Amino acid sequence: MRPFSPPPQDLDKPVIWTVSVSRLADLFRDITLEYDHLASIEPIDLGFDEAARHIRERMANERCDVVIAAGSNGAYLKGRVSAPVIVAKASGYDVMGALARARKVSNRIGVISYQQPLPELAEFSATFGLAVAQRSYVTREDARAAMDEMKAAGIEVIVGAGMITDLAEEAGLTAIFLYSAASIRQAFDDALELARLAQLEANRIRRGPTNESRRARRGLNDLRGESEAMERLRQTVVLYARSPATVLIHGETGSGKELVAQAIHREGPRSLGANRPFVAVNCGAIAESLLESELFGHEEGAFTGARRGGHAGLFEAANRGTLFLDEIGEMPLGLQTRLLRVLEEREVMRVGGTRPVPIDVRVVSATHCDLEARVRDGRFRADLFYRLAVLRLALPPLRARQDDIVPLAEWSLKQSLAALGAKPHPNLHAEIGACAPLLLRHPWPGNVRELRNLMERLALFLAAEPLQALTPNFLLGIAPELGASHVAPLPATAPAVQPAAATESVTAVLERFGGQRDAAARHLGISRTTLWRRLKAEA
Repeated sequence: MRPFSPPPQDLDKPVIWTVSVSRLADLFRDITLEYDHLASIEPIDLGFDEAARHIRERMANERCDVVIAAGSNGAYLKGRVSAPVIVAKASGYDVMGALARARKVSNRIGVISYQQPLPELAEFSATFGLAVAQRSYVTREDARAAMDEMKAAGIEVIVGAGMITDLAEEAGLTAIFLYSAASIRQAFDDALELARLAQLEANRIRRGPTNESRRARRGLNDLRGESEAMERLRQTVVLYARSPATVLIHGETGSGKELVAQAIHREGPRSLGANRPFVAVNCGAIAESLLESELFGHEEGAFTGARRGGHAGLFEAANRGTLFLDEIGEMPLGLQTRLLRVLEEREVMRVGGTRPVPIDVRVVSATHCDLEARVRDGRFRADLFYRLAVLRLALPPLRARQDDIVPLAEWSLKQSLAALGAKPHPNLHAEIGACAPLLLRHPWPGNVRELRNLMERLALFLAAEPLQALTPNFLLGIAPELGASHVAPLPATAPAVQPAAATESVTAVLERFGGQRDAAARHLGISRTTLWRRLKAEA
């Protein structure tokens, strides 16, 4: 065994081992050049049992923070080595690109994938009118048998990972490699993030326990605005706070989804004077490989640097309180299954654990996207959607609250000036009123968050120039984006419990936003792709 002894300048770098055989090794090697300034990366050109034995032997004396592998090799290593394993996954774009290359060779295409079929094939077949034979495998013998069956059926080109392409060439068939450089880069990014979190965990162990607690800081009074839409929202918050049922909050970016979730918690019996925990996590901001451990916790030895005795996940941290799952639509399908089980069973199983931990947690989730469309597209589990959406709440965008825009701007500006130790002008109310046309015609795609950020920026300049009056021209100089707004404001109404996407014509919304597809998609709470599909359906 060769002991690992990096040069002194590399001691703080993450140590990553890439495990691959066949042509995937070449792709790993190319991508390594882009990341070698961020980590100490070493290739291991072995597979399956040989790779597992090699890693176990070396880790007895050497450090490895993360292992990167792919396909069946990666799945085999998980659970067989003590280091965490990032399994590189082929994206939908990889599948489409590989099939497009295969089609240039022949129309008689076969795809062999590990464990389960590729869901992207149905979309490709429907789009291009091309029948694709598909098989899955678990062992090398399975893969070879599938290859022989396809060759006997007249298949001429095979799409798959490294081992599959090797077997295809041995069988005299054309081989198309599945993985792209982008997918391998994503695996390296995930590995670096996992190593970073493991280091933070190790630092917490060295520092010892802290008295940090998680509490909801905001309540009903922080839901500012006197418009009819905001009054309906506050009434709904109070009503929903009485129930222990799950709540799904739909709203655009910056519309205050977490603020509403905190208010529901503070107004309900689970708060008890805000003494019970309110725990928030953004499901779209954490890599898939890390989110499982964050939510459900892990046992001792689950990965390098794991806390002695294990670590409670966010479900356990939120016990007897509220867990807020922001951007729930970004949760990977595999974790959706685990989340559904936790909600149904009211108990959580830590990563690497065998003993379920009972929990009493109210789950409030939020999304800016059209979850029902994702259910139809197969990207979100229908049973989980209905489990999360017992109670539904749609937040009105700021542009639909015309009566609130100017008062919110004045309040936010005063708060920002106070934070800088500056006093507002005596005639600030009148000055804000003079700027109202600029504020009212802006579509506010970032909603209340955008408004508050703009007022913070404005306060900085006003505090630096105490004699400067707040005029429309001065405001435009600080926020030129207000002068570029040519979108007519929406009526000051918003649906009480249904997202805009469920009630408005896409064509009408697009016309209202002057053909700006990004703005229309944000208003509807859907992606540009979904917008395009609905436009085709309405045509």
